[in-house]
Amino acid sequence: MDPINARSMIDAAATDGSAPRQVERRRRLTPEALAVVEQKVRSAYSPVVITGAVRAIDFLMLSVVGTACYIAYVARTDGFIWEYVAGILALSAVAVACFQAADIYHLQMFRGRVRQLTRMVSAWAFVFLLFIGVSFFAKFGGAVSRVWLSSFFIIGLVALIAQRAVLRALIIRWAQQGRLARRTVIVGADANGEQLIRELKSQEDSDLQILGVFDDRNDKRSMDTIAGAPKLGKIDDIIEFARRTRVDLVLFALPISAETRILEMLKKLWVLPVDIRLSAHTNKLRFRPRSYSYLGNVPTLDVFEAPITDWDLVMKWLFDHVVGGIALICALPFMAIIALAIKIDSPGPVLFRQKRFGFNNERIDVFKFRSLYHDQADPLAKTVVTKGDKRVTRVGRFIRKSSIDELPQLFNVVFKGNLSLVGPRPHAVQQKLQSQLLDEAVDGYFARHRVKPGITGWAQVNGWRGEVDSEEKIQKRVEFDLYYIENWSVLFDAYIMFRTPISMLTKNENAY
Repeated sequence: MDPINARSMIDAAATDGSAPRQVERRRRLTPEALAVVEQKVRSAYSPVVITGAVRAIDFLMLSVVGTACYIAYVARTDGFIWEYVAGILALSAVAVACFQAADIYHLQMFRGRVRQLTRMVSAWAFVFLLFIGVSFFAKFGGAVSRVWLSSFFIIGLVALIAQRAVLRALIIRWAQQGRLARRTVIVGADANGEQLIRELKSQEDSDLQILGVFDDRNDKRSMDTIAGAPKLGKIDDIIEFARRTRVDLVLFALPISAETRILEMLKKLWVLPVDIRLSAHTNKLRFRPRSYSYLGNVPTLDVFEAPITDWDLVMKWLFDHVVGGIALICALPFMAIIALAIKIDSPGPVLFRQKRFGFNNERIDVFKFRSLYHDQADPLAKTVVTKGDKRVTRVGRFIRKSSIDELPQLFNVVFKGNLSLVGPRPHAVQQKLQSQLLDEAVDGYFARHRVKPGITGWAQVNGWRGEVDSEEKIQKRVEFDLYYIENWSVLFDAYIMFRTPISMLTKNENAY
């Protein structure tokens, strides 16, 4: 289900003045929140990717087992027949379909032992009974080797049991490490919040880990401990909390009737790379069941979804490392020539390292070819490079104009993994527009950081690159970056990569 169009409501609230422009600054968290932040938390594994990978492994493993049994016994005497291999692939595909019908492709089933194996053995036996029945009625049973068929059944079953034992051990280990839990914070420390937490905790096999509750109210309606979950702070604290520890879901326990209050909170929280949902457990107004997504039996309305997750994240990772690795290999000779030119042109190091904003406002080190004189370097980018800037070297003018100075960031993509090939361009942490930091000048600026930044981006290929000397320029960058985030696809990334060389030659009037 697509999220409700909360962004348009937020924009409307900002327009009518009911929601002030957000300026994000580090806040001091409560001791309860700090205790959660200080716990060691590892990155999460996607259940969608895990279950999809298990399906693929099942198919490949059974295909290999069936083909190996065929080569070892049948092909040695009768010669290699491709129809046999096609039948093996079909049998493996039917097996995966039957496992799906037996409902064994989800994490809770992977954790089990007896129930999982019982269903799997039953489904595997059904596949062979089905094959025997089809071969009998189709009158080709005499052409099928009984030794091969029985060997495939027995060895395939042993392989499946062994694979599930390894998978079960991995799932238990990942669960203990917190990689499979959806780390959740609740908004609303009143009776509604208490009821919601109790309902969530009563769900069997729930993957939710409730970290705590946030609420702005200090009156008697707001409790310090809600159904065993501590109150961690106010709504504004959620942003800093989510920057310092992993948060996967923000769940509002407020009634939908509190529209104004919810919009004010969403105005602050939508910049985070997390799922945001409204709980509908207390609402008297009920929509069609398909309008909801469910956390166990608790109905919720999706407001915002974290961008580029599950298989999309896998595809983007592959695109970055495969295409980025090829680009780096091809660019190495040219980069060596540029490095030599920089060294000859002016004294100092070839590379320039700068702190910039990464995913979820993480500070990352970004590498560039040095384009300024070493003694006039500006690692914090407090002073914007302008046209005719005397700090820029002769080689620096050329590599900045053509964006060749960004090529060392391929090392960030391929080896460090803190940049993507395509994404919002990372800005220096202290970069300013006139006397204002960029997040002070543009509303929703930090929403750009809901995805990993990139070497090139949709804003850059549309001409919004180089010097930022007006609010319109940074506003346009943010608008194009948000469009990219909301419309991402691998083909979109490929299209931007294709347009990048062209834009460097035709839309470089702001690059100095």
